[in-house]
Amino acid sequence: MNAEPAQTVYEFSAPLLNGPMLRLEEFNGRVLLIVNTASQCGFTPQYAGLESLYRAYRDRGFSVLGFPCNQFGAQEPGSEEEIGVFCQKNFGVSFPLFAKIDVNGPQAHPLYRFLKKKMPGIFGVRSIKWNFTKFLVDRKGNVVGRYGPSTRPITLAATIEGLLGSA
Repeated sequence: MNAEPAQTVYEFSAPLLNGPMLRLEEFNGRVLLIVNTASQCGFTPQYAGLESLYRAYRDRGFSVLGFPCNQFGAQEPGSEEEIGVFCQKNFGVSFPLFAKIDVNGPQAHPLYRFLKKKMPGIFGVRSIKWNFTKFLVDRKGNVVGRYGPSTRPITLAATIEGLLGSA
């Protein structure tokens, strides 16, 4: 029996940093910024910008979803507990953080396989090139943007506002 390919991000689930499985369907109707993160990366200070966006827009239907990943320069070596403590202590992260995943290769999380298929990178490249690659998802669960690690979160504010306004 052939299963239909996933059409939206809401068809996936992943374990949170503290263990319980979370179905992305729970974010149905929200604008999402999905980011692969790392605690020992030159882009790690983006946690502050991601948290600022989350706090600015969460009451209007926006969420940031962080997915720690250790595939790039082994820059996320810590345990789930260590990651959580680091993010809270250094950046006051209050948006959902998920358990560490792979974003590339045969063990890539199905959500990331979906994101890369729906929104390939430059020149159609489907792999994630580094930490803090960002995918923007509209209220219907459609991937509408992909941004490289050097894209500062604040530069996405106007685009997020536009998506929030189209409820």
